[in-house]
Amino acid sequence: MLDLQWCREHIDLLREGIAKKKFTCDIDSFLALDHQRRDLCSQAEMLRAEQKSSNNAMAKLDKHSDAFRAEVNRLKEIAARVKAQEEALRRLEKQWESAYLAIPNIPQPSVPVGKTSKDNVTVATWGGPEQISPHAVPHYEIPGFEKVIDFSRGVKVSGAGFPFYIGDMARLVRALISFFLEEARLKAYVEILPPILVNSDSATATGQLPDKEGQMYHITDNDCYCIPTAEVPVTNFFREEIFEAKDLPIYRCAYTPCFRREAGSWGKDVRGLNRLHQFDKVELVKWVHPDTGLEELESLRQDAESLLQKLGLPYRVLAICSGDMGFPHAKQYDLEVWSGGQKRWLEVSSCSYFTDFQARRAGIRFRPSGGTKTAFVHTLNGSGLAIPRVLAALLENFLQADGTVRIPKVLHHWFPQKHLFF
Repeated sequence: MLDLQWCREHIDLLREGIAKKKFTCDIDSFLALDHQRRDLCSQAEMLRAEQKSSNNAMAKLDKHSDAFRAEVNRLKEIAARVKAQEEALRRLEKQWESAYLAIPNIPQPSVPVGKTSKDNVTVATWGGPEQISPHAVPHYEIPGFEKVIDFSRGVKVSGAGFPFYIGDMARLVRALISFFLEEARLKAYVEILPPILVNSDSATATGQLPDKEGQMYHITDNDCYCIPTAEVPVTNFFREEIFEAKDLPIYRCAYTPCFRREAGSWGKDVRGLNRLHQFDKVELVKWVHPDTGLEELESLRQDAESLLQKLGLPYRVLAICSGDMGFPHAKQYDLEVWSGGQKRWLEVSSCSYFTDFQARRAGIRFRPSGGTKTAFVHTLNGSGLAIPRVLAALLENFLQADGTVRIPKVLHHWFPQKHLFF
């Protein structure tokens, strides 16, 4: 969430920032609720002060005097008013909190202004068509594909978007995960293995709630959610904790399966591995000093890019425009790999900077050097990387004339075969 005092003092900037994003919220209603809340808080404090004064006055009176009995009646009347005021404040607090949580983060000044993905800006490219096999076809059209990635049995067991990976394909997925985790370790990310179910407080802290209820699998009996990304449990690892400034930055990485309902997805975008309801991903997460947030975003982006370079996969980097960014995002880069068979770009990573938006929701602070007053850290995360579309690009771009797929050398430690046979 945004700083409350900043919102009160910079209404025009708040409206301007929200107008640049795709999210709508009623700022006027929020401000009205905020004004009412402050009034009720002030009135409740005055009543509690009056209650305390009456208690002090009673202590000095004769318990058998008329004045004492009058003060008792007065205190009962004040207590009833305090109770009514506190109940009114509790009801208003729920409305106020709901309105406050509905305010999205606002874009950083360097974010390109736009409304849709068409307004995203290509800021870097790597590799080209010369790296693509002349035999490339869409991965789902490779002869034998269904023998190693079985969608039909996945439908039988779970539903659409839950494939089985079989034999060497399962080993290749595991090799990619191991490669991504090892590269993260070499860049000082500490690996953790988090839960894949989170409570609503965790989903609210990172901004998935109240924004993405329809995209998450919800277990109603326990009010838990299957994670859409490891960002949620990993960021919440430090919820309601305080760092010392010397401890920053902190880097973590995690491999998890991820679950997304992806309601309303149709057409070519969902064929094969392009869009799944369950998929594997390695996530990179950072907690940093506010002064270094933008610098850490560029570093995070480079960490994700280096993986694609080592795999030999051509890609481009998009600066996501204001209208295409997510609810908690202040700045975002997407990495898209070139799919030689489908002749299209496939997103494999989003590298995002949230300023203190998530940290405020999660209560993650640090104590500046030499100071006693705490401040909120800044958080970042990025995919490093998502498996299915990277796998799709590998299968297409490195498809050989004999129907095998050449395996990049960096994976041979975990997948010793030089070629994948279908």
